[in-house]
Amino acid sequence: MHRLLCLHVFLCCLSMALSFCPSQCTCVFHGRVDGTGTRSVLCNDPDMSDIPVNVPVDTVKLRVEKTAVRRIPTEAFYYLVELRYLWITYNSVTSVDTGSFYNLKVLHELRLDGNMISVFPWDSLKEMPRLKTLDLHNNRLTSVAPEAIPYLVNITYLDLSSNKLTTLPSDLMDIWPPFNGVPISSNASQKVVLGLQDNPWFCDCKISKLIEISKMADTPVILMDLFLTCATPDNLAGVLFQRAELENCVKPSVMTSATKITSTLGSNVLLRCDASGSPTPALYWTKSDGSPVNNTVQESPGEGINWSIMSLHGIEHKDAGNYSCKAKNVAGTAIATISLTVAGAMSTTAPPVRPSVGTGPTSQGTAITPPIDISKSPLTAPTALPGSLTTPSAAQKPPKPISGNSSQKGSLKEAKNQQGGKKLAADEKSKKTDSSRGLKDLEIVEQTADSAVLLWTAGGLLNDAPLTVVYSPYGEDDSKRTMETKAGSGKVLLDGLSPGMRYSVCLVAKGSTTGKDPCIDFYTEDGGQNILFFIVSSIACVLVLPLIALLIYKILALYCKGSNTSLDTNELEKESYVKFETISMKQRTLNSHPTELWARRPTNESERLLLCSRSSIDSQMTYKSDGSRSEYLC
Repeated sequence: MHRLLCLHVFLCCLSMALSFCPSQCTCVFHGRVDGTGTRSVLCNDPDMSDIPVNVPVDTVKLRVEKTAVRRIPTEAFYYLVELRYLWITYNSVTSVDTGSFYNLKVLHELRLDGNMISVFPWDSLKEMPRLKTLDLHNNRLTSVAPEAIPYLVNITYLDLSSNKLTTLPSDLMDIWPPFNGVPISSNASQKVVLGLQDNPWFCDCKISKLIEISKMADTPVILMDLFLTCATPDNLAGVLFQRAELENCVKPSVMTSATKITSTLGSNVLLRCDASGSPTPALYWTKSDGSPVNNTVQESPGEGINWSIMSLHGIEHKDAGNYSCKAKNVAGTAIATISLTVAGAMSTTAPPVRPSVGTGPTSQGTAITPPIDISKSPLTAPTALPGSLTTPSAAQKPPKPISGNSSQKGSLKEAKNQQGGKKLAADEKSKKTDSSRGLKDLEIVEQTADSAVLLWTAGGLLNDAPLTVVYSPYGEDDSKRTMETKAGSGKVLLDGLSPGMRYSVCLVAKGSTTGKDPCIDFYTEDGGQNILFFIVSSIACVLVLPLIALLIYKILALYCKGSNTSLDTNELEKESYVKFETISMKQRTLNSHPTELWARRPTNESERLLLCSRSSIDSQMTYKSDGSRSEYLC
């Protein structure tokens, strides 16, 4: 009885489970010993025309294969919150809605291969943040939208093979090494598999990064088929990516006017960078935090060249930092950085007013503030009107007040004397400085081995102002020599110098401060070099002069020989005629000399002309007779 009860409960549970499974699908529960498990659903009925809607909610894997489904509607799987694997393969799907994959937050794998999809809703990928595998091969896709790039960053398996793709977004490869800036070695364990074969690729600069990856030996991006080929243009049709050489495709290079700039607070700064590449790269400025900079101007003076200027007005301390200039085209990117430092601090107080000496007695407790040299603090920005009294800052502590009228008077008198003495010293110092600054345009001319001429311009000095010329070998202050002259002369001869040495000469005006005198260094000529030059020149002259004489003789000889050309021509014409003779055989006799077989007799003019007018063959006449043999030759 107990066994029958258990069997009845099992059959009831089984019937309830089967009631949740679609009639055209097969549901399988993969249970574990602990009672947990996963459910997978397979729908492969050829007569199925719609995506099933009554799939169990705990389904982890759903497969719709080899059916007549032509469309994936909106929110077709929104209730399958545990779905991790979705395979809709080898169906007749032509349309996929943007919201088809809504609420699939844990989906890891999406396979839509073997369909007829021509447009894929790339924006729908944002509903699947954990997606790692996307299989779209064997469809009719013609392009990949640039909007899909942010959603493909986490994809580790992307198959776009056997479609109709001709190009890819130039930024697509930037999400993977080595174009994303991450070193290849740090991503050795993370691989990205790309299937891009069997597409009619148009090999131009837009896919130059893909071509570059195909040529790399060690890269985290793995191509399913290494033998990708170009379909167009005609000059690259059938050429492998590894051997393709693209025209008019050069990565950009960028160069800045400076790498480090220091500017004062409140000033204006201009930063410039220049870039080159093909196609012409675009330029972008960004701050160190990555935020863009808008106050920029750029211009392209020619093909492949571009420059940009960024302006900063009234800079503050918050403007300090690194500014990056990024040059980008479809072939790649390049970045240059400029570091800006802001110097100085903004002050809100004006310098204290210096009291006048002759203004009468001051009230008790008033202190005299020493003057401040404003020229040494250019970054101070006064905010009060001139002449107004302001409170000294904490950094500038005023001297302690002097009590008592007598002490005050004594101090005023002493201050007056000190100020008068300082004024005289300042006047004397200014005179000395002016005397030294009056001399200018020092110049050394006519250097020889033992002398040189010093020139100068008196400037503000009087012509009869005395000057002392001090000169010595460079670095040898113990051997100084002096000469006295006038400022108006403007010229002095320095003699008694050593050849080939460096000298230092200074002009000292009367009353000038030591170390403020104008000086100039110069070198004397090397006497040994002059002697060597003279010897070499003499030897060269001795060798060259005979050659010149011989050349002149040859020229004269040829000229004289040319005057006798007419005489030689006449003699040649006389000897150019050939004397024709007839040759006849002598009678052979025993008593005659055996070597004299032929005899010559002169011919007249008519016979000669007759013989020469015939050809070389016809002019030969040979005949035989009983006792002689004659032959005529021309």
